[in-house]
Amino acid sequence: MTNHLLEIENEAQALSLLKTHEGVIRNVAFQDIDFTQIAEEAENHTYSDCLFLGCEMSSKMLELIGKSSSVFPQLNKPFKSFRSELYNADTLYEGYELGNPNSFESTFDQRVYKHYIENGKEASDISETLARSMHDHSISDAMGDFLKNFDERKVVSVMGGHGLKRTDPAFRQVAIISKKLTESGILMVSGGGPGAMEATHLGAWMAGRSEAELDETISMMSPWPSYTDELWFDSVMQVRHRFPNPKYVSLGVPTYLYGHEPSTPLATHIAKYFTNAIREDDILTIAKGGVIYSPGSAGTLQEIFQDAVQNHYLSFGYSSPMVFLNKDFWTNEMPIFPLLEHLVGKNKYKNLLLSLCDEPDEVAKAILDFSNQNC
Repeated sequence: MTNHLLEIENEAQALSLLKTHEGVIRNVAFQDIDFTQIAEEAENHTYSDCLFLGCEMSSKMLELIGKSSSVFPQLNKPFKSFRSELYNADTLYEGYELGNPNSFESTFDQRVYKHYIENGKEASDISETLARSMHDHSISDAMGDFLKNFDERKVVSVMGGHGLKRTDPAFRQVAIISKKLTESGILMVSGGGPGAMEATHLGAWMAGRSEAELDETISMMSPWPSYTDELWFDSVMQVRHRFPNPKYVSLGVPTYLYGHEPSTPLATHIAKYFTNAIREDDILTIAKGGVIYSPGSAGTLQEIFQDAVQNHYLSFGYSSPMVFLNKDFWTNEMPIFPLLEHLVGKNKYKNLLLSLCDEPDEVAKAILDFSNQNC
Protein backbone atom coordinates (compact mmCIF):
# COMPACT_ATOMS: atom_id res chain seq x y z
CA MET A 1 0.00 0.00 0.00
CA THR A 2 1.37 3.41 -1.00
CA ASN A 3 2.03 5.84 1.85
CA HIS A 4 0.33 9.20 1.51
CA LEU A 5 2.84 12.02 1.73
CA LEU A 6 2.42 14.64 4.41
CA GLU A 7 2.33 18.04 2.67
CA ILE A 8 4.45 20.81 4.18
CA GLU A 9 3.77 24.18 2.55
CA ASN A 10 5.65 26.84 4.50
CA GLU A 11 8.75 27.29 6.64
CA ALA A 12 6.77 27.38 9.90
CA GLN A 13 5.24 23.96 9.18
CA ALA A 14 8.64 22.61 8.17
CA LEU A 15 10.33 23.89 11.30
CA SER A 16 7.60 22.38 13.50
CA LEU A 17 8.00 19.01 11.81
CA LEU A 18 11.79 19.07 12.11
CA LYS A 19 11.69 20.00 15.79
CA THR A 20 9.28 17.20 16.67
CA HIS A 21 11.07 14.44 14.74
CA GLU A 22 14.57 13.06 15.09
CA GLY A 23 16.78 11.28 12.62
CA VAL A 24 15.19 10.33 9.31
CA ILE A 25 12.28 12.32 7.86
CA ARG A 26 10.10 10.05 5.72
CA ASN A 27 7.12 10.39 3.38
CA VAL A 28 6.89 14.18 3.30
CA ALA A 29 6.25 16.49 0.34
CA PHE A 30 7.97 19.83 0.94
CA GLN A 31 6.51 22.53 -1.33
CA ASP A 32 8.25 25.84 -2.02
CA ILE A 33 10.22 25.75 1.24
CA ASP A 34 13.30 27.93 1.73
CA PHE A 35 15.43 25.56 3.81
CA THR A 36 18.22 28.13 3.99
CA GLN A 37 16.00 30.03 6.45
CA ILE A 38 15.85 27.01 8.77
CA ALA A 39 19.21 25.48 7.91
CA GLU A 40 20.22 24.56 11.48
CA GLU A 41 17.21 22.30 11.97
CA ALA A 42 17.00 21.10 8.36
CA GLU A 43 20.64 19.95 8.25
CA ASN A 44 20.21 17.95 11.45
CA HIS A 45 18.19 15.25 9.66
CA THR A 46 18.34 12.89 6.72
CA TYR A 47 15.46 12.40 4.29
CA SER A 48 13.93 9.29 2.75
CA ASP A 49 10.97 8.83 0.36
CA CYS A 50 10.33 12.57 0.28
CA LEU A 51 9.45 15.08 -2.42
CA PHE A 52 11.12 18.49 -2.61
CA LEU A 53 9.14 20.74 -4.96
CA GLY A 54 10.71 24.09 -5.77
CA CYS A 55 12.64 24.30 -2.51
CA GLU A 56 15.74 26.39 -1.79
CA MET A 57 18.49 24.23 -0.28
CA SER A 58 22.16 24.42 0.59
CA SER A 59 24.65 21.95 -0.88
CA LYS A 60 24.89 20.32 2.56
CA MET A 61 21.13 19.84 2.61
CA LEU A 62 21.25 18.15 -0.78
CA GLU A 63 23.78 15.64 0.57
CA LEU A 64 21.29 14.61 3.27
CA ILE A 65 18.59 13.61 0.78
CA GLY A 66 18.55 9.90 0.04
CA LYS A 67 18.18 8.33 -3.40
CA SER A 68 14.59 7.33 -2.62
CA SER A 69 13.61 11.02 -2.52
CA SER A 70 13.02 13.30 -5.51
CA VAL A 71 14.05 16.92 -5.94
CA PHE A 72 12.30 19.20 -8.45
CA PRO A 73 13.90 22.66 -8.50
CA GLN A 74 12.20 25.86 -9.60
CA LEU A 75 12.77 26.44 -13.30
CA ASN A 76 14.22 29.74 -14.49
CA LYS A 77 10.96 31.53 -15.31
CA PRO A 78 9.33 34.77 -14.16
CA PHE A 79 6.79 32.63 -12.28
CA LYS A 80 7.29 29.83 -9.76
CA SER A 81 6.90 26.37 -11.23
CA PHE A 82 5.83 25.22 -7.77
CA ARG A 83 3.54 27.25 -5.52
CA SER A 84 2.27 26.22 -2.12
CA GLU A 85 -0.68 28.63 -2.07
CA LEU A 86 -3.15 30.42 -4.31
CA TYR A 87 -2.59 33.90 -5.64
CA ASN A 88 -4.37 37.02 -4.40
CA ALA A 89 -4.48 40.62 -5.57
CA ASP A 90 -1.36 41.50 -3.56
CA THR A 91 0.74 38.78 -5.18
CA LEU A 92 -0.62 39.09 -8.72
CA TYR A 93 -0.55 42.86 -8.79
CA GLU A 94 2.61 43.46 -6.81
CA GLY A 95 4.00 46.78 -7.99
CA TYR A 96 0.69 48.42 -8.85
CA GLU A 97 0.42 52.06 -7.73
CA LEU A 98 -3.07 53.28 -6.91
CA GLY A 99 -3.92 56.23 -9.14
CA ASN A 100 -1.22 55.32 -11.67
CA PRO A 101 -2.84 53.02 -14.27
CA ASN A 102 0.39 52.79 -16.26
CA SER A 103 1.97 50.86 -13.38
CA PHE A 104 -0.29 47.91 -14.27
CA GLU A 105 2.14 46.93 -17.01
CA SER A 106 4.96 46.39 -14.51
CA THR A 107 2.99 44.11 -12.14
CA PHE A 108 3.96 40.49 -11.59
CA ASP A 109 0.83 39.36 -13.45
CA GLN A 110 1.67 41.32 -16.58
CA ARG A 111 5.31 40.28 -16.54
CA VAL A 112 4.16 36.66 -16.56
CA TYR A 113 1.61 37.37 -19.29
CA LYS A 114 4.24 38.99 -21.52
CA HIS A 115 6.49 35.97 -20.99
CA TYR A 116 3.55 33.70 -21.85
CA ILE A 117 2.88 35.54 -25.12
CA GLU A 118 6.56 35.74 -26.07
CA ASN A 119 6.96 31.98 -25.61
CA GLY A 120 3.69 31.15 -27.37
CA LYS A 121 0.26 30.33 -26.05
CA GLU A 122 1.05 26.81 -27.20
CA ALA A 123 4.72 26.75 -26.28
CA SER A 124 7.04 24.31 -28.04
CA ASP A 125 10.04 24.58 -25.72
CA ILE A 126 10.03 21.66 -23.28
CA SER A 127 11.31 23.72 -20.35
CA GLU A 128 8.41 26.14 -20.83
CA THR A 129 5.71 23.48 -21.17
CA LEU A 130 7.09 21.64 -18.14
CA ALA A 131 7.18 24.82 -16.05
CA ARG A 132 3.59 25.68 -16.98
CA SER A 133 2.37 22.15 -16.26
CA MET A 134 4.06 22.06 -12.87
CA HIS A 135 2.68 25.52 -12.07
CA ASP A 136 -0.88 24.47 -12.94
CA HIS A 137 -0.52 21.27 -10.92
CA SER A 138 0.53 23.28 -7.88
CA ILE A 139 -2.42 25.64 -8.38
CA SER A 140 -4.82 22.69 -8.48
CA ASP A 141 -3.23 21.29 -5.32
CA ALA A 142 -3.49 24.65 -3.54
CA MET A 143 -7.10 25.06 -4.66
CA GLY A 144 -7.90 21.60 -3.32
CA ASP A 145 -6.42 22.57 0.04
CA PHE A 146 -8.48 25.78 0.05
CA LEU A 147 -11.73 23.99 -0.78
CA LYS A 148 -11.31 21.57 2.12
CA ASN A 149 -12.54 24.44 4.29
CA PHE A 150 -16.00 24.38 2.65
CA ASP A 151 -18.94 22.03 2.34
CA GLU A 152 -18.79 20.94 -1.30
CA ARG A 153 -22.54 21.59 -1.72
CA LYS A 154 -22.00 25.19 -0.69
CA VAL A 155 -19.63 25.99 -3.57
CA VAL A 156 -21.46 27.81 -6.39
CA SER A 157 -20.15 29.16 -9.69
CA VAL A 158 -21.43 32.07 -11.78
CA MET A 159 -21.05 31.88 -15.55
CA GLY A 160 -21.70 34.78 -17.89
CA GLY A 161 -20.28 37.19 -20.39
CA HIS A 162 -16.96 38.95 -19.88
CA GLY A 163 -18.35 41.86 -21.87
CA LEU A 164 -21.09 42.67 -19.35
CA LYS A 165 -20.67 46.35 -18.55
CA ARG A 166 -20.73 47.75 -15.05
CA THR A 167 -23.57 50.04 -16.15
CA ASP A 168 -25.78 47.13 -17.23
CA PRO A 169 -28.59 46.32 -14.75
CA ALA A 170 -27.51 42.66 -14.92
CA PHE A 171 -24.16 43.61 -13.37
CA ARG A 172 -25.91 44.79 -10.21
CA GLN A 173 -28.21 41.76 -10.26
CA VAL A 174 -25.26 39.36 -10.26
CA ALA A 175 -23.56 41.35 -7.49
CA ILE A 176 -26.73 41.26 -5.36
CA ILE A 177 -27.11 37.50 -5.88
CA SER A 178 -23.49 36.89 -4.94
CA LYS A 179 -23.77 39.15 -1.88
CA LYS A 180 -26.89 37.32 -0.62
CA LEU A 181 -25.42 33.87 -1.18
CA THR A 182 -22.08 34.75 0.39
CA GLU A 183 -23.86 36.06 3.46
CA SER A 184 -25.74 32.73 3.59
CA GLY A 185 -22.54 30.70 3.75
CA ILE A 186 -21.98 29.99 0.05
CA LEU A 187 -18.50 30.20 -1.48
CA MET A 188 -18.87 32.08 -4.75
CA VAL A 189 -16.66 31.11 -7.68
CA SER A 190 -16.20 32.58 -11.15
CA GLY A 191 -13.76 32.59 -14.01
CA GLY A 192 -12.11 35.53 -12.29
CA GLY A 193 -12.24 38.04 -15.14
CA PRO A 194 -14.35 41.12 -15.98
CA GLY A 195 -18.09 41.39 -16.63
CA ALA A 196 -20.35 38.96 -14.78
CA MET A 197 -17.26 37.48 -13.16
CA GLU A 198 -16.24 40.80 -11.62
CA ALA A 199 -19.82 41.33 -10.43
CA THR A 200 -19.68 37.97 -8.65
CA HIS A 201 -16.63 38.96 -6.63
CA LEU A 202 -17.86 42.48 -6.01
CA GLY A 203 -20.95 41.00 -4.36
CA ALA A 204 -18.88 38.64 -2.26
CA TRP A 205 -16.44 41.43 -1.33
CA MET A 206 -19.33 43.61 -0.13
CA ALA A 207 -21.08 40.83 1.80
CA GLY A 208 -22.00 41.99 5.29
CA ARG A 209 -22.30 45.60 4.14
CA SER A 210 -25.43 47.46 3.05
CA GLU A 211 -26.87 47.51 -0.47
CA ALA A 212 -26.31 51.27 -0.41
CA GLU A 213 -22.59 50.64 0.02
CA LEU A 214 -22.69 48.11 -2.80
CA ASP A 215 -24.35 50.73 -5.00
CA GLU A 216 -21.63 53.18 -4.02
CA THR A 217 -18.96 50.79 -5.34
CA ILE A 218 -20.82 50.37 -8.63
CA SER A 219 -21.06 54.15 -8.93
CA MET A 220 -17.32 54.42 -8.31
CA MET A 221 -16.60 51.99 -11.16
CA SER A 222 -19.35 52.89 -13.64
CA PRO A 223 -17.51 55.77 -15.38
CA TRP A 224 -15.24 53.04 -16.78
CA PRO A 225 -17.78 50.30 -17.64
CA SER A 226 -15.61 48.05 -19.84
CA TYR A 227 -12.31 46.31 -19.10
CA THR A 228 -10.94 48.06 -22.21
CA ASP A 229 -11.38 51.46 -20.55
CA GLU A 230 -8.20 53.11 -19.29
CA LEU A 231 -9.26 53.38 -15.63
CA TRP A 232 -11.21 50.10 -15.42
CA PHE A 233 -8.57 48.45 -13.26
CA ASP A 234 -7.66 51.48 -11.18
CA SER A 235 -11.31 52.11 -10.31
CA VAL A 236 -11.72 48.63 -8.84
CA MET A 237 -8.49 49.07 -6.90
CA GLN A 238 -10.02 52.29 -5.55
CA VAL A 239 -12.99 50.21 -4.36
CA ARG A 240 -10.62 47.87 -2.53
CA HIS A 241 -9.01 50.87 -0.90
CA ARG A 242 -12.36 52.42 0.06
CA PHE A 243 -13.78 49.15 1.44
CA PRO A 244 -10.78 47.12 2.67
CA ASN A 245 -10.37 43.72 4.33
CA PRO A 246 -13.54 41.81 3.53
CA LYS A 247 -14.91 39.44 6.14
CA TYR A 248 -15.92 36.97 3.45
CA VAL A 249 -13.94 35.14 0.75
CA SER A 250 -14.48 34.18 -2.87
CA LEU A 251 -12.53 32.20 -5.46
CA GLY A 252 -11.57 33.44 -8.92
CA VAL A 253 -10.24 30.97 -11.50
CA PRO A 254 -8.79 32.98 -14.42
CA THR A 255 -6.32 32.00 -17.14
CA TYR A 256 -3.37 33.54 -18.94
CA LEU A 257 -5.00 32.49 -22.21
CA TYR A 258 -7.22 35.52 -21.67
CA GLY A 259 -4.50 37.53 -19.99
CA HIS A 260 -5.49 40.66 -21.92
CA GLU A 261 -8.55 40.73 -19.65
CA PRO A 262 -7.38 41.66 -16.14
CA SER A 263 -8.17 39.14 -13.42
CA THR A 264 -10.42 40.83 -10.91
CA PRO A 265 -8.60 41.86 -7.73
CA LEU A 266 -11.91 41.50 -5.84
CA ALA A 267 -11.50 37.72 -5.62
CA THR A 268 -9.79 37.09 -2.28
CA HIS A 269 -8.29 33.83 -3.59
CA ILE A 270 -7.14 33.44 -7.19
CA ALA A 271 -6.30 30.16 -8.92
CA LYS A 272 -4.73 31.44 -12.14
CA TYR A 273 -3.86 28.81 -14.73
CA PHE A 274 -1.91 28.69 -17.96
CA THR A 275 -4.06 25.87 -19.40
CA ASN A 276 -7.59 27.08 -20.01
CA ALA A 277 -9.05 23.59 -20.43
CA ILE A 278 -8.06 22.66 -16.86
CA ARG A 279 -9.44 25.96 -15.57
CA GLU A 280 -12.81 25.58 -17.33
CA ASP A 281 -13.27 22.02 -16.12
CA ASP A 282 -12.36 22.98 -12.56
CA ILE A 283 -14.90 25.81 -12.37
CA LEU A 284 -17.74 23.43 -13.20
CA THR A 285 -16.38 20.46 -11.29
CA ILE A 286 -16.05 22.24 -7.95
CA ALA A 287 -19.49 23.91 -8.22
CA LYS A 288 -21.37 21.06 -6.59
CA GLY A 289 -23.75 23.59 -5.04
CA GLY A 290 -24.92 24.69 -8.48
CA VAL A 291 -24.14 27.00 -11.37
CA ILE A 292 -25.82 30.34 -12.06
CA TYR A 293 -25.94 31.38 -15.72
CA SER A 294 -26.19 35.09 -16.43
CA PRO A 295 -26.46 36.21 -20.08
CA GLY A 296 -23.40 35.27 -22.11
CA SER A 297 -22.33 34.02 -25.52
CA ALA A 298 -20.25 31.18 -26.95
CA GLY A 299 -18.18 30.45 -23.86
CA THR A 300 -21.25 30.38 -21.63
CA LEU A 301 -23.02 28.02 -24.04
CA GLN A 302 -20.10 25.62 -23.89
CA GLU A 303 -20.25 25.67 -20.09
CA ILE A 304 -24.00 25.02 -20.03
CA PHE A 305 -23.73 21.82 -22.04
CA GLN A 306 -20.62 20.66 -20.19
CA ASP A 307 -22.48 21.17 -16.91
CA ALA A 308 -25.54 19.37 -18.30
CA VAL A 309 -23.43 16.33 -19.16
CA GLN A 310 -21.99 16.18 -15.63
CA ASN A 311 -25.46 16.34 -14.14
CA HIS A 312 -26.96 13.86 -16.63
CA TYR A 313 -24.38 11.22 -15.74
CA LEU A 314 -24.32 12.13 -12.03
CA SER A 315 -20.56 12.36 -12.46
CA PHE A 316 -20.03 13.31 -8.82
CA GLY A 317 -22.80 11.22 -7.31
CA TYR A 318 -25.63 13.73 -7.56
CA SER A 319 -27.03 16.50 -9.72
CA SER A 320 -26.65 20.21 -8.91
CA PRO A 321 -28.90 23.15 -9.81
CA MET A 322 -28.58 24.92 -13.15
CA VAL A 323 -30.09 28.36 -12.55
CA PHE A 324 -30.66 30.73 -15.48
CA LEU A 325 -30.92 34.47 -14.80
CA ASN A 326 -33.00 36.56 -17.23
CA LYS A 327 -36.05 34.74 -18.64
CA ASP A 328 -36.24 36.77 -21.85
CA PHE A 329 -32.59 36.21 -22.72
CA TRP A 330 -32.63 32.44 -22.13
CA THR A 331 -36.00 31.82 -23.79
CA ASN A 332 -35.94 34.27 -26.72
CA GLU A 333 -32.57 35.86 -27.45
CA MET A 334 -30.68 32.65 -26.80
CA PRO A 335 -33.36 29.94 -26.35
CA ILE A 336 -31.26 27.43 -24.46
CA PHE A 337 -33.71 26.93 -21.59
CA PRO A 338 -36.62 25.67 -23.75
CA LEU A 339 -34.13 23.47 -25.63
CA LEU A 340 -32.96 21.87 -22.39
CA GLU A 341 -36.58 21.39 -21.26
CA HIS A 342 -37.35 19.78 -24.63
CA LEU A 343 -34.38 17.43 -24.37
CA VAL A 344 -35.34 16.49 -20.82
CA GLY A 345 -38.89 15.76 -22.04
CA LYS A 346 -37.46 13.53 -24.79
CA ASN A 347 -35.34 11.73 -22.19
CA LYS A 348 -32.14 12.86 -23.91
CA TYR A 349 -31.07 14.48 -20.65
CA LYS A 350 -31.82 13.14 -17.18
CA ASN A 351 -31.30 14.51 -13.67
CA LEU A 352 -31.21 18.19 -14.66
CA LEU A 353 -32.36 20.59 -11.92
CA LEU A 354 -33.40 23.56 -14.05
CA SER A 355 -34.59 26.97 -12.86
CA LEU A 356 -35.41 30.11 -14.85
CA CYS A 357 -35.45 33.36 -12.88
CA ASP A 358 -35.64 37.12 -13.26
CA GLU A 359 -35.08 38.31 -9.70
CA PRO A 360 -32.00 37.92 -7.48
CA ASP A 361 -34.14 36.55 -4.64
CA GLU A 362 -35.44 33.78 -6.93
CA VAL A 363 -31.91 32.78 -7.88
CA ALA A 364 -30.72 32.78 -4.29
CA LYS A 365 -33.72 30.69 -3.21
CA ALA A 366 -33.08 28.06 -5.91
CA ILE A 367 -29.49 27.68 -4.72
CA LEU A 368 -30.22 27.78 -1.00
CA ASP A 369 -33.15 25.35 -1.21
CA PHE A 370 -30.75 22.80 -2.69
CA SER A 371 -27.95 23.61 -0.24
CA ASN A 372 -30.17 23.49 2.83
CA GLN A 373 -31.96 20.35 1.69
CA ASN A 374 -28.66 18.49 1.63
CA CYS A 375 -27.12 19.82 4.85
